[in-house]
Amino acid sequence: MRTRQNILFCLALLGLLCVSPVLAAVWPTDLPVSELPFSMTPPEEPQIPDKRFVITDYGAVGDGQTNNTEAFARAMEACAKAGGGRVVVPAGLWLTGPIRLVSRMDLHLEKGAVILFSPNIEDYPLEERSFEGRQEVRRMSPLTGDNLEHIAITGSGILDGSGQAWRPVKKEKMTERQWKELVASGGAVEPSGTMWWPSEKAMNGPQTVAELKKRKAPVADYAAAGEFLRPVMVSLVNCRNVLLDGPTFQNSPAWNIHPLLCENMILRNLQVRNPWWSQNGDGLDLESCRNVLVYNCTFDVGDDAICMKSGRDEYGRRRGKPTENVVISDCIVYHGHGGFVVGSEMSGGVRNIWVRNCSFLETDIGLRFKSTRGRGGLVENIFIQDIFMANIAVDAIHFNLFYSGSAPTLEESVNSPAAEVNEGTPRFERIFIRNVFCRGAKRAVYMQGLPEMPVREVEIKNTVISAQLGGLFLDTERLHLSDVSILPEKGPDLTFTNSRSILLERVKPSASKDGFLVLAGSRTKDIRLLGANRSNLSERIHYQFGCAPDVLGWE
Repeated sequence: MRTRQNILFCLALLGLLCVSPVLAAVWPTDLPVSELPFSMTPPEEPQIPDKRFVITDYGAVGDGQTNNTEAFARAMEACAKAGGGRVVVPAGLWLTGPIRLVSRMDLHLEKGAVILFSPNIEDYPLEERSFEGRQEVRRMSPLTGDNLEHIAITGSGILDGSGQAWRPVKKEKMTERQWKELVASGGAVEPSGTMWWPSEKAMNGPQTVAELKKRKAPVADYAAAGEFLRPVMVSLVNCRNVLLDGPTFQNSPAWNIHPLLCENMILRNLQVRNPWWSQNGDGLDLESCRNVLVYNCTFDVGDDAICMKSGRDEYGRRRGKPTENVVISDCIVYHGHGGFVVGSEMSGGVRNIWVRNCSFLETDIGLRFKSTRGRGGLVENIFIQDIFMANIAVDAIHFNLFYSGSAPTLEESVNSPAAEVNEGTPRFERIFIRNVFCRGAKRAVYMQGLPEMPVREVEIKNTVISAQLGGLFLDTERLHLSDVSILPEKGPDLTFTNSRSILLERVKPSASKDGFLVLAGSRTKDIRLLGANRSNLSERIHYQFGCAPDVLGWE
């Protein structure tokens, strides 16, 4: 009996030794976890058996001409049958169709390895998939993993999605020479002359899809719009213990990396790239994910760079899975519509997010929060600190709850009617921003709530922003600015319209000739200035559109 027990013990020990070394669930040493503002256990790295499956052993040829779809599939199958291991991609140019990952595997790209996904759209089967927050029929993603455990994509190689074969291009995003060359290459141009498509079928895709949806067509019928149905490049759905470490992910058909309903994820040392004109060319979209660490990554993309999502409208609310417990640290965004973004598909909620020590350089917007009526969902407990920005094209800090609609102007917002509050009303509250420094933006802050649901409980502390225009706040409530300097080239430092319970504490006035503070709208009330020199500022405060001077208190 004892001999049998010893044998079993030795077999178990041997099994442990055959698993690749795994770090315990600990935070990176340079991450100040003592400052973590909510309770969260560190994500665990995947446990991968110590076995190798080199794709050349399964018939792969790295000449950039041979289609290696079947070779990758054979390597994956062998890895799965063996209980997992490392699928190795050596140096070379490996043309392939879609790759489907398996559990307990590491897709490892050695130095010089380039996985070039096929530009032949017919290589990607049609399937039902989540796209932009809802279930849609799309083409299969180039890299797919569903319902997996312990998976990794590592190494120093490149994964290229051949996005140029899929994406439309707006004329306004190209130089005249680039546009002429693009049109001359083939494809189709919309009658308006403002958008190029890779083919006429792709251009007509939106109308075709609308007709297919109307008659509730089966998936196979969507082949008529197949050239329009762009997928995300990396689609991971309902996966646990995921590690992405080292590779470059670039040139995606739509979003680049899209984890959905995933838990315990680590994304580090990644380079995520798309041409700046790439339509829907997001970098990382975490949707309804939990317990995620993103650090030491760089982004240079055509749309939002690091984005938190949780489904769209009623579909997202019904799923009811927030994105929560996410740490984002030590990342750089060189280009993107937004550096760090929440929304607009946030109907399942977003909470417990910590963003720290990130740089946004020449992005359109730095910190971006967006939603609209009909989305619903609650965004709360967002903690942002130590953000460094330069040459921001639009707003350094931006909240817009009229996204994809017509946000009212300052004059219009004064009498903007409130809609009914219901499950489709989005809520943004308890958002804490500190230590933000920006040199150069079109506008320092834009914060647009809804008349029926203001943006609430936002704190901005120890922040300095120089911009062409100052801060504009419409329909906000319980806002606290402390030790903030807004330095506009023209216009007032701060404008509040139909906002209430606002505390401005030690807010340093600029030298702007257009005033320090504008208070507008009959619904504006309870504005307090703490630590300000009344005699120096009284003449630099203006009241407009029915706002009375008695709304302002000095302390």
